[in-house]
Parts: sequence; C-alpha cells; structure tokens
Amino acid sequence: MIWITLVWLHVVPHLFALPNITVDINNTALNDFVTLAENFEDGSLRKSEDHSVRVTGKEKCLMPCEMTAKLIWDEKHSWCSNLQHGMAAHARGTRKLIRDLIDEQQKTLEFLSSQVMELMNKVHSLSSEVQRSNSDMLSLKPLQVHGRDCSDILETLGTVSPKIPSGIYIIQPENADFLFEVFCEMDYMEGGWTVIQRRTDGLTDFKHVWSDYLNGFGPLSGEHWLGLRKLFRIISQRNTRFQLHISLIAQDESTAYASYDSFWLEDESKFFAIHLGRYAGSAGDAFRGYNQGQNQDTAPFSTADVDNDGCFPFCTFDNKSVESCSIHHNNTGWWFNQCGKANLNSSPLDHDRSVQPHIHWDTWTKNGELVNIKSVTMKIRRVEGSNLK
Repeated sequence: MIWITLVWLHVVPHLFALPNITVDINNTALNDFVTLAENFEDGSLRKSEDHSVRVTGKEKCLMPCEMTAKLIWDEKHSWCSNLQHGMAAHARGTRKLIRDLIDEQQKTLEFLSSQVMELMNKVHSLSSEVQRSNSDMLSLKPLQVHGRDCSDILETLGTVSPKIPSGIYIIQPENADFLFEVFCEMDYMEGGWTVIQRRTDGLTDFKHVWSDYLNGFGPLSGEHWLGLRKLFRIISQRNTRFQLHISLIAQDESTAYASYDSFWLEDESKFFAIHLGRYAGSAGDAFRGYNQGQNQDTAPFSTADVDNDGCFPFCTFDNKSVESCSIHHNNTGWWFNQCGKANLNSSPLDHDRSVQPHIHWDTWTKNGELVNIKSVTMKIRRVEGSNLK
C-alpha cells in the first residue's frame, strides 16, 4: 500500500497537468495501475532479497556442514599420514646409520685384533730368537758362577766391594751337577739371602703340577717358585746350616715375619719333607699351628697330582670334608698335613676372578681377625756351623 500511495502521489499531479487529457478513473484503469504497482514492488523486494543474500553470505557457510567436516577430516588425515611416513623414514634412516656405525666399529675391532695378534706373533718370534741366541752364546761361552749360594757370594764379593747389589746371580751348590740362577737379596738384614719364593701381584699362576714345583716357575725378578730340586741342592751342602725367613706384608702395608733358625728338606724319595727349627717372629708359627693336628712340620710336599697330605679318605678343614688339600687350595703345591694353617702358594679360585695372590698364614691376626696378606717372600741364608741333620 505504501508503494501504491507513493506512485499515486507522483503520477496523479502530472496527469492532471497534461492538457486536453481527460482523466477517466474507472475500474479498468485502476486495476491496471494496481498491477503495475505490484509488479514494481515485487521487483524491488527481489532486489532487496538478493542484496541480503550477498551480504549475509559473508558470514554464513553456504556449503553443507557434513561436506565441510569431511574436507577438514581428509586434510587432517593427510597431515597425519605424511607425518607417519616422515617418522618411519627417519627411523629407517636412524637404524641404518646405527647399523653402519656398528659395522664400522666391528671392522675396526677386527683390524685392531689382527694387528695385536700380529704384534704378539712378532714378539713371540723375537723372544724365541733371543732365547736361541742366548742358548748359542751359552753353548759357546762358559757361564761364570758367582758362588755356591747368595751367602757365599756375599762373603766372596764383600771382600772386593763394600756394597753388593741385589739381583740375579748364577750359583752352583757344592756337589751339584748343574748350575742355575737365583735372586739374591743383599740389602735386607745384612744380605746374603737366597729367595726361594716370592708373591706380590698375582701375575704368576701358582696352580701347577708336581713336575713344575720340582723344577720351578715364574720370573726370578718377580713372582716365582725356585724349585724343590734346586732348593734341596742349596740346603744339602756339607758343613752348612740354613735358616728360613718369611716376610709378610698386609694390605694396609703393615709387616710381620716368621723365622726358623734351621731349615732342611728330605730327598725326593721322601717327597722333600720339611723340617723346621725354633720359631721367632711377629706373625705366629703357622707352620705348626695351634695343635698337633695342624702341625705341618715334617710334612711331605704335595700337589694335586701327587697327593701326600694325609687326608685318607678325607680330612676336616674349616668344618669341611676335604679329600685333597691341594685341590681345596685350587691345585697349588705345599707342605700339607691335613691342610693346616699355612699355604704361601695358595691361589684364588677360578670363579673369584681375583688377581691378588691368596696367601694363608693364619696365625697372623689383629684384634682377633685374620690379616689380609698382600705379599710374601720366602728366603734362606747360610748360617755357619755344622748341618743339624
């Protein structure tokens, strides 16, 4: 109605102003006019609605929500898939890099191992050549014997030089049909000591059979066992008497000793049975122990393959049934008598994986506890006078 009124007000004055025009307002003209006004209004409304749609389209989504959600989900799925593929590729690359590094290290280790083996073979070859050279020299040039034992060397060289150094010397005991090397301690308690056993660092294995204990083993300048045959030759010289001295050092560097004023062995047919004189010292007389059942004096030497320890069929040691004292002490040799309180040749059991020597001198105690012994040296020195045998 508003549009009709406005058109009416706009058109009528002009109609009345036209000259010689008769205005006949009848029903037909009126209907035509109304129709024109309605068409005009409909066109304006459609334009207004189109404008409204264009304006509101900026704020509303003309696409269905389900399609929008699917597009967003597809996009996120694509991102996740790309990320997973990227991570998998990175993991494969990392694994390959690690495998390459491991292979490279393995090749390096194999190369180094081959180099070490080659060096060891060269060292072994050089050592063999040196030994052959020394043998050739010895066969061509007679060895110079320094004396019958370290006490004799001290007496002989002491007249020439006031200071005799400790070290390796060549001796040939009286009535011995062979000569051999020994280590002489010349600066301990006036010198003249022949070392018959030394243990310091566990580098020499004392787990040996009877034949090895007969002939000796280990480097004389380090841990070694001189050998029962050589020892017997030294102390069996005529008109001599030897004393035995045992020096002990604990893990805390404290020291103790056990000394016997006479020491001798029976021959090989009696398995070098030991005989000891009077004891003196600060470590206790472990050779004789605390009772007769622990006394190792007069005991024959025993190893795992030559068993002379008196355990028939077994003996009790530390509340355990023991068939062989040598096997109980990891196949080492000693003067066992139902095991006893002393074994300076004892060896750590294989499963202990210890490099320290196991030294038993179970009369050396502090505050009622056994002292943990780090090193020991057994040495003998000639004493003037007749042999006590």
